[in-house]
Amino acid sequence: SHKSSKREWKPLEDHSCTDVPWLLLFILFCIGMGFICGFSIATGAAARLLSGYDSYGNICGQKNVKVEGIVNSGLDLTHKKYVFFLDPCNIDLVHQKIKSIALCVSACPRKELKTLADIQKFAETNGSTLCNYELQPSEYTTDPRAAKLCPKYPVPESAPIPFFHRCAPVNISCYAKFAEALITFVSDSSVLHRLISGVMTSKEIIMGLCLLSLVLSMILMVIIRYISRVLVWILTILVILGSLGGTGVLWWLYAKQRMSAGALETQIAKDNLQALLIYAIAATVFTVVLFLIMLIMRKRVALTIALFHVAGKVFIHLPLLVFQPFWTFFVLILFWTYWITVLLFLGTTGKHPVPNEEGFVEFRMAGPLKYMWWYHVVGLIWISEFILACQQMTVAGAVVTYYFTREKRNLPFTPILASVNRLVCYHLGTVAKGSFIITLVKIPRMILMYIHTQLKGKENACARCMLKACICCLWCLEKCLTYLNQNAYTATAINSTNFCTSAKDAFVILVENALRVAAINTVGDFMLFLGKVLIVCSTGLAGIMLLNYQRDYTIWVLPLIIVCLFAFLVAHCFLSIYEMVVDVLFLCFAIDTKYNDGSPGREFYMDKVLMEFVENSKKSMKEAGRGGGAEGRELKPMVGADEE
Repeated sequence: SHKSSKREWKPLEDHSCTDVPWLLLFILFCIGMGFICGFSIATGAAARLLSGYDSYGNICGQKNVKVEGIVNSGLDLTHKKYVFFLDPCNIDLVHQKIKSIALCVSACPRKELKTLADIQKFAETNGSTLCNYELQPSEYTTDPRAAKLCPKYPVPESAPIPFFHRCAPVNISCYAKFAEALITFVSDSSVLHRLISGVMTSKEIIMGLCLLSLVLSMILMVIIRYISRVLVWILTILVILGSLGGTGVLWWLYAKQRMSAGALETQIAKDNLQALLIYAIAATVFTVVLFLIMLIMRKRVALTIALFHVAGKVFIHLPLLVFQPFWTFFVLILFWTYWITVLLFLGTTGKHPVPNEEGFVEFRMAGPLKYMWWYHVVGLIWISEFILACQQMTVAGAVVTYYFTREKRNLPFTPILASVNRLVCYHLGTVAKGSFIITLVKIPRMILMYIHTQLKGKENACARCMLKACICCLWCLEKCLTYLNQNAYTATAINSTNFCTSAKDAFVILVENALRVAAINTVGDFMLFLGKVLIVCSTGLAGIMLLNYQRDYTIWVLPLIIVCLFAFLVAHCFLSIYEMVVDVLFLCFAIDTKYNDGSPGREFYMDKVLMEFVENSKKSMKEAGRGGGAEGRELKPMVGADEE
C-alpha cells in the first residue's frame, strides 16, 4: 500500500561505511600537521624556543656553530643558561617582539642594579656578566663603549620564567606601555594590584561558585522537563507585557509632548513630535505582528513542550550524555595546547640565520616554508570543528538508538559507547566532510574580519560597511550550515547514508515542517536562554552573598565577573547538549509521523507524550476540517503524507 517516491527510512537496520574518501583526505591532512611539528623540531626550533637564543644566533646553554659574517657567533655558552635583555621594557607592539639586544648570562639580577659599578660588582660576585661579550667586567666602569654595550640602568630586578630560560622583570609596571595598548582602563597599577589580590584572597570562593554552577546546570537538565510548560508561559507573558508596555509608553510620551508643544511652535519640537509618532506607530505594528505570530504558533508550542519532556526522559535513560561536554572540552584543550606549542615552534623555525639591519641575527623561513603556518591555521579550524562534529554525531547516534528502540529495556548497556563505536567504525568520513564545509565558510570570514580590523584607522566608511555586511552574511550561512549538518548527522545515524544524501533527506523533512522548526528553534532557544540566565543569576547571587564579607567593593568586580562568565560557559555547554537532543528528537519524530500512522505493522515509535500531541493534532484537524480551517491543510503533510 505504501508507494513512496522517496527512499524508505530504515532506522538502524544496516550499518555501512560512509564517505571513506573524505576520511582518507582528513588522515592525510593530519599527517601533514604532524610533519609540520616534526619539521619545526628538526630545524632546531624546539631548542631555540625552550633554551632561548641571543642576538648573535647562539643558543644559550650549549656549544654553538660559527655563522659566517656575524660577530660573536659560535660561542661556547654551556654555563650561560639564561637570556637577558639589555632593555627589557622596549616592546615593539607592531612586530610583537622586544627591541633590545639579547645576551646569554649565567644568572638573572635578583635585585635592582642602579649604576655601572653595581653591574660590575654583580659580575664579580655572581660571575654573571650582563654587558656585551666584548667587555670584561673590569672594563665596565672605564671603557667608553660601556654606555652602548651595557644594560640600560637601573636594571630591574628579574627572575627566570619557568621552563623558558628568559630573565623577565619582576615588577610588571615595566610593561606599562605594553599593557596600556591592551588595557586602557587600569591607569594606576594600585587598582590592578587590588583587583588581583582580591581574586587571590577569594580563590576558594571562586572555585566553590564554579562548582555550584556545574551542579545547578546538572539539576536544571533534570528538572527542565517539568518546568518547560511554566517557562513557556513566563516567556509568553514577558513578551506580551514588554511589547504592550513599550507601545503604551511611546503613545503616552507622544500625547504629553503634544499637549506641551501647543505653546512652543519651534521646528525642533515639531521634529520631535513627528519622530515620536513614527516610533509609536512602528511599535504598535510590531506588537500586532507579534500577537499574530503568537496566535499562529500557539499550537506548535505544544510540540516544543512535548519534545522538552521527552528530552528530559532521554537524559534519565542515558545519564552519560551529561558528561559529553567534558570529554569534548578535554580533547579540545589537548589539541589546542599541541597547536599553540607547534605555533611557538614555527615562530622560531628556520635553518638560516639572517642578519637584520642592526647586524643582529634573526631566523627566517626560506622559500615555500613561509606558508606552513597557513596550513597550521586551517588545521586549527578543521580539526576543532571535527571534534565538535564528533560530539554531535555521538549524541545523535545515542538519541536515535533510544528513539527507535521500541522496548526501552532492550537498549544497549551504554548507548553512548555503542554510538561512539559506530562513529569510529563507520561514520568518521561523514564527520570530516561536514566539518570541512564549516571550515570553508569560516576561513573567508576570518580573513575578512582581519582586513576589517586592519582598516580600523583608515576611515573608508563604504568599504568597511561592505565588509561588515559580508562578514554578517558568512556568519548567517555558517549558522544555517551548522544546523543542517547536525540534522545530516542524525540522518546518517538513522540510515547509514553518506553526507550529501543525508543532508538532502534531512532538508526535505525540515522544509515539510518549516513552521514547527521555527517554533522549536525560537521557543526552545529562548527557554534554554532563560535557563542560562537562571544559572548565571543564581551563581552571581550566591557570589554576592559570599563576597559580602569583603567591604572593599572594587575587589568584588573581578571575582564576580570570572564566576559569572564561568557559569555562563558551563550552562552553555550543558544546555547546548540539551538543544542537540531536542533537535535530534524532532527529526526522529518528523520521520516517525511521516512513515508510520499507528496502524498494525506501522506502529509509531514515539513516546506517550508525543503520542498525545499527535492525537490532539488529529482531533483539531478533524474539527478544522469540518470548519474548513487552514490548520487542517497545514498539518496535512505531517500526518497524512502516506495515504497517497
